[in-house]
Amino acid sequence: MSRRPEFPHLASFSFDIEDWHHSEINKVGSERPSESIVRQGTTAILELLSKHGWRSTFFVLGDIVREHPDLIRRMISEGHELACHGMSHRPVWQATPETFTQELREFRKLVRDVLGHDPVVGFRAPTFSIDRSNPWALDVLRAEGFLYDSSIFPMKVKMYGTPGAPVGIYKPSRENLAEHDPSGDLIEFPVAIAEIHRLGIKIPVGGGFYLRALPLAFFRAGLDHILKRRPFALYLHPREVTPEASRTPLDPVDGFITYVNLHTVVAKMEHLFERYRWTTMHDILVREGMI
Repeated sequence: MSRRPEFPHLASFSFDIEDWHHSEINKVGSERPSESIVRQGTTAILELLSKHGWRSTFFVLGDIVREHPDLIRRMISEGHELACHGMSHRPVWQATPETFTQELREFRKLVRDVLGHDPVVGFRAPTFSIDRSNPWALDVLRAEGFLYDSSIFPMKVKMYGTPGAPVGIYKPSRENLAEHDPSGDLIEFPVAIAEIHRLGIKIPVGGGFYLRALPLAFFRAGLDHILKRRPFALYLHPREVTPEASRTPLDPVDGFITYVNLHTVVAKMEHLFERYRWTTMHDILVREGMI
């Protein structure tokens, strides 16, 4: 094994725990396919983390908390952070302040029923669906006891994005969620974007599609660039670690986004686990003096 490079910051590998039928691309909606990849994929993720001795943050849907309580208990018993990904993967774009509040409270009740307590302080919206169209969502998160959010994607891509938002950890202003407010009381922890100032470009390297589609050397160079300056967070889904046996017919673009290079994910994860030092997103925020 090659010697691990030294970086001044830690990184966090986060996982959005949802099933294939929850996907915005799949369009299956509430129909349940015969094959669920949550248990198999999440178990594989937990085994990889245990093998390398790292802790992670799991953004879990309320549906999954209800259907797989043993997985939730295992996450906590192995030292990982449990965070909220909503109830059913409905984007926040489709919610109101009232329905969003109700959803967060329903999630917390499920967690208390499973664990006997509620350790959740982090939130990530399905499809990164908090942006300039619904800044009220951050007020709801503050009111419902969340300490940090990871929903604002700081550049525009096919399905989402908030161009102009900071690429590093910041406190969103109530007046403009893309601006930092030092006195703010909610922290935003965006997924990784490599910002090359001299070229004036941003490169998404947050995980998921980018981990699969980009050459590993290029992806790793982006992470190295970030970690010399600040912490970063990546994200993956269970289906990317253990893909389902059958594939859903999709249009060419969505099919490419969904299925490209799934066979490379585990090897890339192993490489990244050996190259960087990993911990939970909450732990990074504590170490950075944000919480």
